[in-house]
Amino acid sequence: MKACDACHRLFEDTSGFCPIDGTKLEPVATAKLPSDPEDNRIGKRLCGRYVIYRVVADGGMGRVYQALDEVAQRNVALKILHPDVATDTVAVERFKREFEVSTSLRHTNIVEVLGFERTDDASYALVMEYLEGEELRMLLKREKLMKPERVIRMASQVALGLEAAHARKQVHRDLKPDNLFLGHTPDGDVTKILDFGSVRDNNENAKKLTVMGTTIGSPFYMAPEQAQGLATLDHRADIWSLAAIVYESLTGKVPFMGNTGPSILLAILTQEPDPISQVGAAQNVPATMDEVIEIALAKNPEIRYASIGAFVDAFGRAYGLEGDHRAWATTSEATVCQQIAERLPSKLVEHQQKGAQAASFRDMDAAFRSSPTTTTSAGRAGSEASLPADYVIMGLPPARPAWFWPAIGGGAIVVVAIVAFLVTR
Repeated sequence: MKACDACHRLFEDTSGFCPIDGTKLEPVATAKLPSDPEDNRIGKRLCGRYVIYRVVADGGMGRVYQALDEVAQRNVALKILHPDVATDTVAVERFKREFEVSTSLRHTNIVEVLGFERTDDASYALVMEYLEGEELRMLLKREKLMKPERVIRMASQVALGLEAAHARKQVHRDLKPDNLFLGHTPDGDVTKILDFGSVRDNNENAKKLTVMGTTIGSPFYMAPEQAQGLATLDHRADIWSLAAIVYESLTGKVPFMGNTGPSILLAILTQEPDPISQVGAAQNVPATMDEVIEIALAKNPEIRYASIGAFVDAFGRAYGLEGDHRAWATTSEATVCQQIAERLPSKLVEHQQKGAQAASFRDMDAAFRSSPTTTTSAGRAGSEASLPADYVIMGLPPARPAWFWPAIGGGAIVVVAIVAFLVTR
């Protein structure tokens, strides 16, 4: 391994100069160790094998460092809990759960977790593969949105990673732009799913770390059943979250807005998102995407796509693509872009024709309903207009969907939370 004495990044032995600042790289054995008066871990060896070179990221839970694993002679990332978090039993259990789940999910599109360590300064560390690139959140903050070919490739790779988790009955539960890492290559991004610390394991006898009725996740990307803390939550919550990410990536706006956590959750429980083609009109988001997003963001999980792959397949086909997410995940962005340009116009014509046909059927139905009443065999005038409001067809009253009452209850809880928030301000 080699190191840059200027920026303190680590590189493979084949590298000659730092691509960041042009400094000539030195073998780690002779390179100058960095130091930082504000972080005494920099330049030190942790757990007898990891030499810390620089801070990569800082968050509410902990700090991420780039380090050299002297035993394996490889570049790694160390995610170390902040001191106050390291004393929180539940937080430590989740941290350990992230290690256990991630090591059992070996997949190209899931960040590789290599170890779980107790540090010399009484904290805990996850040892992970070191990634070059950026989180989706950083990209969206800078560029606001993404081209469809890039989003399709990204979503396809996320679907592949989540399929591996869902096959093991594990739900990520915190899918958001912060937890999708984009590594840039000539063919396009290689996406890695991060942070399985909030995972829900639906396997029988799996240990539960979330109290019944509580919520976990990020409000903007939280499915309705997750917002209510329902015990029935399954892989379809991840479908909802990915759909919210796709919506934001294509339009620059999240599907549900709010100024506070409770107000966002209330919107998710009680409102419908604006059609994505309307919000993304300036970005030419096609009308074929409206139904795809409507299904994926349905409040009732039973209405959503049956699998994460089925959702992404529908997404790609709405742009005219042929094939499925398995193929699109490895197709270059340039090729996907070309295929969209060639096939989307005919897809839109087909969509318009189907819409016109549906409108024609609606007009015929309306005409039939408004036709003069007929006389029944008993000699009574009969028409739908004369039926009472509570008329029962085939002995079945109009049923409310299964999610109706839980949603109302969840909405009430959120309203109470909002009131409590305002009272205590």
